[in-house]
Order: sequence, then structure tokens, then C-alpha cells
Amino acid sequence: MGQTLGCIQVDQSTVAVKEHFGKFDEVLEPGCHCLPWCVGYQLAGSLSLRVQQLDVRCETKTKDNVFVTVVASIQYRALAGKASDAFYKLSNTKAQIQAYVFDVIRASVPRLDLDSTFEQKNDIAKAVESELEKAMSAYGFEIVQTLIVDIEPDAQVKRAMNEINAAARLRVAANEKAEAEKILQIKKAEGEAESKYLSGLGIARQRQAIVDGLRDSVLAFSESVPGTTAKDVMDMVLVTQYFDTMKEIGSSSKSSAVFIPHGPGAVKDIASQIREGLLQADSLIH
Repeated sequence: MGQTLGCIQVDQSTVAVKEHFGKFDEVLEPGCHCLPWCVGYQLAGSLSLRVQQLDVRCETKTKDNVFVTVVASIQYRALAGKASDAFYKLSNTKAQIQAYVFDVIRASVPRLDLDSTFEQKNDIAKAVESELEKAMSAYGFEIVQTLIVDIEPDAQVKRAMNEINAAARLRVAANEKAEAEKILQIKKAEGEAESKYLSGLGIARQRQAIVDGLRDSVLAFSESVPGTTAKDVMDMVLVTQYFDTMKEIGSSSKSSAVFIPHGPGAVKDIASQIREGLLQADSLIH
């Protein structure tokens, strides 16, 4: 907006207030206007019609006695039809808006606890906007939008809330870890049980194969050598197994020392002991 030789230019989205000998005369729209200062006309000032924003920080406490700082963002503008009211009635528009915001927030937040304050911030914003709309319309201003952009609890309260959240997450993690370890132990026990079962089957099959082999050997030897009895064949088999065992012990470099009888008489004793064990087992079965 400029002034040259009694002519002024009013920029777009702006209005100017014209006075005649100090009294309000009219509102000048954007464009070029004649202002003959020699006959008492003068420019009192200009007023922007653009949307302006004011951020207000208000400290208050909640129903559960937690101090919070509420940050409200107020978007407002002057009305062209009420430019004279907006220009003359308020000396400090921002201070007036801030006072109303303080009043509404400090009346609304103490009725809510901390969690409800976060959940109902839109309701708080609507209450602030409604109160500002009623109050500022009388002064030629329109409230475009009111937002509660932040709610900041006290630092100690925020730290406590974070600790509670962290503890809850750690508890969930511990439960999940314990459940995983439980599953691993169950699977391990199932695997060991299956392994022992299969090992038992293997041993049983091995022993069955040995018994079948001995039976076939006794029958074949008895048929090949007439006059031999099953006892003679078993004694010979036991002697053969005895010497094979001695050979294995002697050929293994990592074997521990083993003291066993090694005379021919010892072989007879071993055979007798095995035979007696088999007979006793057979008697218990039947």
C-alpha cells in the first residue's frame, strides 16, 4: 500500500481505514483511492483480511492432578464487512484470543483425567472454537479453525508412562520367551522318547537276529556233524565268541584294562553261567 500526491493504493486481501479530521469515514477496498489530506482526510491504518494463526500454550492440570501443557493453534481472520470493528474495538487481538483460550482450556481439562484428555482433545478444540466464535464475532473477527496440536505432560509423568509401557512390553516378551522355551523342551522330550523307543526296537531286533543266527548255526552244525548235541554246539559258539572278544579288546588301543579269566576252565564257567541265565529267564517267562 502506497501514498503519492493524495492518492493511495490498497493491496489485495487488505483494507484501509479512512478518517476525516480523526473520525472514522469509510473502509477502502483494494485498489487506488484519492485521499485529499488538505481537507482533513487521512489514512488511519490498514487491516489484513488474510487468515492468521496464533499458537497458544496453556499450562493446567487434569482431574488426576497431572500438570500438562496444552498447545492450541487458532486460525482467525478479520471480516471485511466488520473492518471498522476489528480495527477500532480491539487494541491487542492476539492477547484477547489468548485470554479466551486460557479460560476455556482451564475450565475443560480439570474435568478429565490424563488419558481422557488425550482421547477427547477434539472436544476441547470444539469448546475453544465455540467460545472464541461467540466472543470474537462482536469484534469483527471470524474463527476459521481451532486445533489442539499437542498435549505435553510433566517430564516425570512422561517418564513414568514410558516405564510402565516398557515394563508391559518386557512382560509380554518374557511370556513369549518362556512359551518358546516350553515348546523347545517338549519337542526335546518327545525327540528323546522317540529316540529311546527306536533304540529299544533296534536292540530287540539285534537280539532277535542273534538268537535266530545261533539257532540256525546249531541246526546246521548238528546236521553236518552227526552225534553232536545242541549243548556241544553252544559251547563251541561261546568259546568262539569269547576269543573274538579277547581279540577285539587286544586290538583296540583306546580300551581300558579289563581283567577276566582266560584259561580253558574259565570258558567252561562262562558257558555254564550264560546257559544258567538263559534257563532261568526261560523259566520265569513260562
